Amino acid sequence: MPEKPAITSSELGTLWLTYQDKTMNLRILEYFIAKADDENAKDIMTKFYGEINLYVGKIKDTLQNEGAVIPVGFSAQDVNKEVPKLYDNGFDIMFIRLLNEISMGLHSLNITMAFREDIIIIYKELTAITQNYYNLCTQYLLEKGMFARPPYVSMPTSIEFVKDKNYLGGVSINPFSEKRTLNTVEVAHLHHAIESNITGMQMIIGFAQCANDGEVKNFFNDGAELAKSIVKELSETLLQSDVQIPEPSGGNATRSTVAPFSDKLMMYCTSLFCSFSMGSSSLGTAFSLRNDLPAKMTIFMKDIFEYAHKGAKIMIKNGWMEEPPQMEERKQIIKK
Repeated sequence: MPEKPAITSSELGTLWLTYQDKTMNLRILEYFIAKADDENAKDIMTKFYGEINLYVGKIKDTLQNEGAVIPVGFSAQDVNKEVPKLYDNGFDIMFIRLLNEISMGLHSLNITMAFREDIIIIYKELTAITQNYYNLCTQYLLEKGMFARPPYVSMPTSIEFVKDKNYLGGVSINPFSEKRTLNTVEVAHLHHAIESNITGMQMIIGFAQCANDGEVKNFFNDGAELAKSIVKELSETLLQSDVQIPEPSGGNATRSTVAPFSDKLMMYCTSLFCSFSMGSSSLGTAFSLRNDLPAKMTIFMKDIFEYAHKGAKIMIKNGWMEEPPQMEERKQIIKK
């Protein structure tokens, strides 16, 4: 028996995706570190860069030992650290925080599809790293007053059970019926969706300002409008229940129109955010008991999917979409 079993197709696929994600993170960090004007923020990002870079090397070694080609991912050609600041007012830490949030979910999922001990250890350690830096980013933003906490609520003093089906009531049954007040689980998912879309909107506005390709620039403009519409719709839902909407005071795009990142990297990053948004919307749908909320989330998921599909076509057209490792084409092998 070999000392280590060969990696499975699932492990190959998750390592490939992780390599794409982490090399993109490194390029983004390189630019933000170069432009950081706050020493605490720079320290967080520099230490995070060092830890992530180590695991990019580990993934590369694992693939090489298996005889697999190393993905292209994102390299020095995809970042320009010499251009003016594209974002200001703490956006760098907001952005890194959201990237860590996405990575935490991906690493947890990847562990469930890994079977070889050394690969499981990679994902366990990456999970711990991203959790740590997610927390550091959160505390930094709270201390700087750039981050809006979710609304507070009076603590429950008794146990309650749902007494009738009107608890589920909403627009899909009777558009004129009065909707019940949101529960705290629903508020949690709505608040999170608004917070994530505000950060995504600021990101994509900056991308739109500096994209080199005209079609890509228009694509980012459309994305900013989509994010705005989602924020507006969800904010109105909170206000209808007299719930305060999140209003972060940090993070914004500057007036710069010079791209720090390649169009390829910005398109991939937007695609990653779309996937994250669809996943978050599906969770919000699953845990919302007022039936008008899943209806809204489903529409959002449809709009985001169509937007992401449009982006995929642009990436393919420009040769920016790296193809994941494929299973054997058995029919073609048999024909040969």
